[in-house]
Amino acid sequence: MADPTTRHAAVKEDTPLLVPVLAALPVFVCMVILGLPALGHGYAVAFRTLYFVACAAWTVPLVLLQRVLWRQGRAWWTMTLILLAASYAMSVVNSLLGQWLAIALGLETGYHWDDLLRGLDSCWLALISFCAMHAVAVYYLSLQRTRLRLAQALADARDAELRALRLQVNPHFLFNTLNAVSALVAAGANRDANRMLARVSDFLRATLAHDGRHEHTLAEELALTEAYLDIEKARLGERLQLAMHAGPDLLDAAVPYLMLQPLVENAVRHGIAPLAAPGRIDIRVDRADDRLCVDVRNDGAQPATDGDGIGLANVANRLRHLYGDAQRVDAGWRDDGRFHVSLTLPLRVAA
Repeated sequence: MADPTTRHAAVKEDTPLLVPVLAALPVFVCMVILGLPALGHGYAVAFRTLYFVACAAWTVPLVLLQRVLWRQGRAWWTMTLILLAASYAMSVVNSLLGQWLAIALGLETGYHWDDLLRGLDSCWLALISFCAMHAVAVYYLSLQRTRLRLAQALADARDAELRALRLQVNPHFLFNTLNAVSALVAAGANRDANRMLARVSDFLRATLAHDGRHEHTLAEELALTEAYLDIEKARLGERLQLAMHAGPDLLDAAVPYLMLQPLVENAVRHGIAPLAAPGRIDIRVDRADDRLCVDVRNDGAQPATDGDGIGLANVANRLRHLYGDAQRVDAGWRDDGRFHVSLTLPLRVAA
């Protein structure tokens, strides 16, 4: 947390000139209203005008004094005493100006020093009110700016964490894919290895062309998922079967970038690949009122969990950062003997 000196200095330096003007406006309006009953009574207008102009002029040094005190980081009680003394001295000067005007108008023949400290309440109260309103306005503005900076800092931190989570996906994918290519080469399946490398190149080209957004359309996400599955088909051939369903009205829905790929990769590695018989992955996207429901199911003989914690945990963490409590992730084996991953997130059109 910043020390008081730094905080007050920031308040002083960043406060627009309009703030003291707005703080003085209600004080001046009250002075005008209180002076209305005196209209038409001799020289009352002249004296009221003098006091009004003098008080308006005193707001300038008061603003400068307040900002100097804020910059110095003075305690509130010290600032209060200094401002009370300064505004009282200004009220005394106003009283002296009033006597000068009375002499100029021929109402008095000289200064009455014993009356100099009388009747200062109205002027002093106006200057004190201005100082208080100016302080409240400045601190309110500073509080709003602090909240905005805090919100921006939290947003930046969330963005950085989301990017770190997203960057985990490609290295993890590359490690597993290169292991698969190595196995194909070792088995003498060079044609399959070359075809798989070509699919990897296409997939990486598509991911590198991404503009860095954390979300894109469902159509783009399904296209990336198909590109990834082409890589796995090059290795597994007919053993990998796929069924995708998404309504045409959902293709513009916003979804996290590379949301499906880690889930599908888990389904292939832990579900389909260990099977001797062909296995199927079903991806279904539906809507439920204002929610987007994504369901990924796969055959398998063991839980489709990611041993190094990248796949399902990565997706769950990214959904939590993007949507907070508005999302839900459920995963596990169901009665149909298949592993299910169900994602629920807000339904909205991608920007």
